[in-house]
Amino acid sequence: MTVGSIIGEPLEIHSLARGREKQERVQELLRIVGLNPYFANRYPHEFSGGQRQRIGIARALSLRPRFIVCDEPVSALDVSIQSQILNLLKELQREFGFSYLFVAHDLSVVEHISDRVGVMYLGKLAELATREDLYHDPLHPYTRALLSAIPVPDPRRKRDRVVLKGEVPSPVNPPSGCRFHPRCPLAQDICKQVEPAFEEKRPEHWVACHMVDAVGKSAPLPLH
Repeated sequence: MTVGSIIGEPLEIHSLARGREKQERVQELLRIVGLNPYFANRYPHEFSGGQRQRIGIARALSLRPRFIVCDEPVSALDVSIQSQILNLLKELQREFGFSYLFVAHDLSVVEHISDRVGVMYLGKLAELATREDLYHDPLHPYTRALLSAIPVPDPRRKRDRVVLKGEVPSPVNPPSGCRFHPRCPLAQDICKQVEPAFEEKRPEHWVACHMVDAVGKSAPLPLH
C-alpha cells in the first residue's frame, strides 16, 4: 500500500471521505506531521524510521481522535529523532487538544512527555501521581528502584542505586499478597499475605504499598 492509501484507509472504513476529498485530507495530514504532501504516492520502505513514525501519526490523526494510545512510539528511533517525534506529539496535542496514553520504558522520555505518570509492575499499577511528585518524591519501592537506574550524564555525581534481586515472577502465576514482595527490600510478612489496596496516600498521589511510611523515611533521590 502507498502512504496515501495507508493514511486514507480509516477515512474509507468509516465512510468519512472518498475520492478527491480523501486525497486532500491525506495531503493535509502529511503537512500537519511535517511531511511533503507528494509523499502520498510513495511506499513505506522509501522512508526513514522517523518519517515512517510521522506517517503512523498522520494515520492516527485521520479520524480526529480525542484520545490516542502511543505504545513505545520512539523506542526504535535514534535519540535525535526521538526528540523530534516527541516535540511533534506535544505540538499536535497543543494544536488539537487530545490526550495521550503514552506507554514507554524509557523514564527520561516519560518525564518529558507526561503530565501524570503511572508505574506498573507485573500487570498492576503500583503508583500514579503527577510527573513532579512521582519523579521527586516516589512512594513505592519499585518506583524508587526504577528512578535510581536513570543514567546521570555527569560522571562525578554519584547516586545510591536500588538494585533489585531475583527475577520478575510470571504474570500467569503472580506471587501472593503484594506482587513485588519477592524482590522488595522493605517487604514484611503482611506484604506476602495481603495484597495492598491502591489508595490515595497524598493529594493526587496513589500507591499500592503497605510500607509507604518506610519509603517516605528513605533519603530522597538526587534525580536532577
